[in-house]
Amino acid sequence: MDTCPPNVQRIKILLNRYVPESSSNSNKSFEMKKIIIILIILIPGVFQNVKAQKESIRLSLEEAIKIAAQKSLDAFRNNNMYLSSYWEYRYYKADKLPSLNLNTTPLDYNHYRKLQYNSVNMKDEYVLRDYFNSDMSLQLDQKVGLTGGSFFVNSTLGMVRNLSGDVSTSFQAAPVNIGYSQDLNGYNALKWQSKIEPIKFEKAKKAFIQSQENLAMKSTAMFFDLVEAQIQLKIAQNNMANADTLYKIGKGRFQVGTVTQDELLNLELGQLNSQQALNKAKLEVQRAQSGLNSYLVMDKEALINCEVPSKIPTLQILADEALSRALKNNPDILDEEQQMLEQDRIVAQTKSQTGLNTSLYAAFGLNQSADNFDLIYDNPDQSQRFKIGLSVPLVDWGRRKGRLLMAESTREVANARVKQLRIDFEQNVFQSVMEFNLQAEQVRNAAKADTVAQKGYEVTFQRFLIGKVDVIKLNQARNDRESARRAYIGAVNTYWSYFYRLRMLTLYDFVKGEDLTAEYDKIIKN
Repeated sequence: MDTCPPNVQRIKILLNRYVPESSSNSNKSFEMKKIIIILIILIPGVFQNVKAQKESIRLSLEEAIKIAAQKSLDAFRNNNMYLSSYWEYRYYKADKLPSLNLNTTPLDYNHYRKLQYNSVNMKDEYVLRDYFNSDMSLQLDQKVGLTGGSFFVNSTLGMVRNLSGDVSTSFQAAPVNIGYSQDLNGYNALKWQSKIEPIKFEKAKKAFIQSQENLAMKSTAMFFDLVEAQIQLKIAQNNMANADTLYKIGKGRFQVGTVTQDELLNLELGQLNSQQALNKAKLEVQRAQSGLNSYLVMDKEALINCEVPSKIPTLQILADEALSRALKNNPDILDEEQQMLEQDRIVAQTKSQTGLNTSLYAAFGLNQSADNFDLIYDNPDQSQRFKIGLSVPLVDWGRRKGRLLMAESTREVANARVKQLRIDFEQNVFQSVMEFNLQAEQVRNAAKADTVAQKGYEVTFQRFLIGKVDVIKLNQARNDRESARRAYIGAVNTYWSYFYRLRMLTLYDFVKGEDLTAEYDKIIKN
């Protein structure tokens, strides 16, 4: 079978017609001039046809979702939202590790007059100060999660040079200094972080997978918007062609008196309505096409021919299984757990601020000073410091107690809200399972109805041509066919929307029988 484009086939026919094998040489020269002119006319059409074929893309629902997951703006935003949560968690993990810091002041020069009491003259006077100093310190810090305190080790070195009066230089060094500090009010921020941060990160991982399923739902909606628009355009084109044919037949029958004038006017009105419907359908296709092209980040001139899924998975999902998967995988469950912990943390922090607040600081080290740098590490002296701080509220007119009661009331409200959200969530899962299980039967019924309506219209149309039925019955059959076709496309659209909504709620692939996952390492590397 010849599969060449129509214009190429026409060129072949013309070549065979104008240059037969038996043509003489004198005739061939004249005929070749004609062929050149014909080729000049037809070849641009060949290239236009090839260009149109390149711009037309056949796209299935699965392919559309895959492209959206790779190129769409939603996919870009989802990736970066996950990366933000990932680096936040990395910061929390790094904050638990020891940190080493170098602090230095290479040069600090001062030239000023200072008010100072002169014990010899028994009076205050301004004394010129002129000096510069330099210092540096190296400190290792480690937070202690068990107690909430902080352990540190540092070493310092300093120098001061007096430039006024007798010029002199002095050095000071603390080779090692070990210390520990902690609040003793009963609130351990590190302990609460260790409870909340892992849940937040796990929630972010689940939320990323859920966002991919939301993306699939959005892609499905836009895909079927274009499908419905293209189906409606085909219906409008067929209706226009049929309306033209019927109107021409009607005019011929009107001439012989077998069709009344009102029936002819009805046919003419149908032709005009079909033209309007065709124009509207073309605009709707352009709108849906532009929307899908934009979402999939495809060329705005690309023409997508959507392939309607002809098969649907044979699935009957158990509500209890779906609920179990949802409670295990859905990030909303982790969000509820995080909210409860956050409220408990706020209450604990507020309670720690209502009574006696104490703090502890202890340090032990070695230090020495000398006028010669070589001597500052010789025979260092011991240095110790131990400090306990107390803060006791005496009169605050009930502010601390009121703040605690307010935090506890807020926690109770949050608890009630979380319980209600859990009830609504479980009901949503059960409802989604019921709708999905029923929709498969709806699709099969809609497919049968579409087939029956199409055959019914074909029979009615043939009977009209031989004058067995009137225009009213023909229009009714056409309307039934259009309604059945739209109902079938709508049923398929609804099925896949329910399918991806269940995946979004449970983060579970019921076809493969496994939890949904994501390539997190690939996201981080990219």
